[in-house]
Amino acid sequence: MSLTYTIDAELASARRARLELPHASGPSAIETPIFMPVGTVGSVKAVPQDIVETLGARIILGNTYHLYLRPGHELIRRMGGLHKFISWPRAMLTDSGGFQVFSLNELRKVSADGVQFRSHLDGSSHLFTPERSIEIQIALGADIIMVFDECTEYPADYGRARHSLDMTLTWAERSKTFFEAHKHEVPWAADFPGKTQSLFGIVQGGMYPDLRRESAERLVEMDLPGYAIGGLSVGEPRHLTREVIEATLPYLPKDKPRYVMGVGYPEEIVEYASMGVDMMDCVLPTRAARHGLLFTSEGRLNIKNRRFAEDQGPADPECGCMVCQRYTRAYLRHLTHAQEPLSMVLNTIHNLAYYLDLMKAVRDAIAIGTLPGLLARVRAVAGKASSPIATP
Repeated sequence: MSLTYTIDAELASARRARLELPHASGPSAIETPIFMPVGTVGSVKAVPQDIVETLGARIILGNTYHLYLRPGHELIRRMGGLHKFISWPRAMLTDSGGFQVFSLNELRKVSADGVQFRSHLDGSSHLFTPERSIEIQIALGADIIMVFDECTEYPADYGRARHSLDMTLTWAERSKTFFEAHKHEVPWAADFPGKTQSLFGIVQGGMYPDLRRESAERLVEMDLPGYAIGGLSVGEPRHLTREVIEATLPYLPKDKPRYVMGVGYPEEIVEYASMGVDMMDCVLPTRAARHGLLFTSEGRLNIKNRRFAEDQGPADPECGCMVCQRYTRAYLRHLTHAQEPLSMVLNTIHNLAYYLDLMKAVRDAIAIGTLPGLLARVRAVAGKASSPIATP
């Protein structure tokens, strides 16, 4: 099989498991619950791949829309696929491009066939259909790829969400049909005989529990190797995000990986893991780092704050990352105010380390039965900050 998912421990709804993929097998298997750093255009912003490896990331994301526009999926195919092109030997996941096309707003036109859109780079016109999205993702060669979907905006009335869901489910079937006909064309086929990519479905349905249930049940009928919950982090209140996830999870198979797309803050990813989510991703730790926002065991720190000007302590006294072991808050503040590129590098390394270490703590807590206590501690520091900070 190209994907195996083995549960090693359970605690209430939470589960600790091993996920094996072509680029993640044996000792390199992915331990879940996992947070996946986002590498939109073939890099996790500001951090070299060897450091991302050192931090413990077993899987990163690539973005179909951006890589299609630049440098182009055919070029990447000729280079041996995205793994070889960016020198990343571990597992990868690519999204379908649906969310990015959704974000273009006035630059797109949706029809039953697909989405016509204009490039944000040069205004050129392009068409993404389910078949085209899968064709591009096969050329990129990620271990996990996603069906093409329409991300329903918020707010959306019931009729709009119903129409969007029906189209997304049709697109999912078309995605699977094209994938099954072309899955052996992946660039690394010769390196992993008999292995293919794994196609995940995406549950949509807006903020309506009955539509989410229907979406999940109909996708499960397609017997895909994994399922994602999409259409979140699109402007809805955070409590509603949780409610949608909670309402959807019971209808997804317990013996297959569950992925929530585009979340979230530290307290949220711990909570979602406790609810039974296996995989999560978000640009928040890297984007926040570029704005001088650090996540720590003491709460969120705006490192630009004047109070850190002569602070000789590390960003997080409980963090063992290479940044906290070497640099002071005073220096990190100086770099940020000087607009020194190194500030983005160091801040991002720390934030990624915090997220990845937090998920390791979640996995350990599931194994030894202490997850409720960990969740309570993370919640307790969630609202703490050195000064008022707007969401990046």
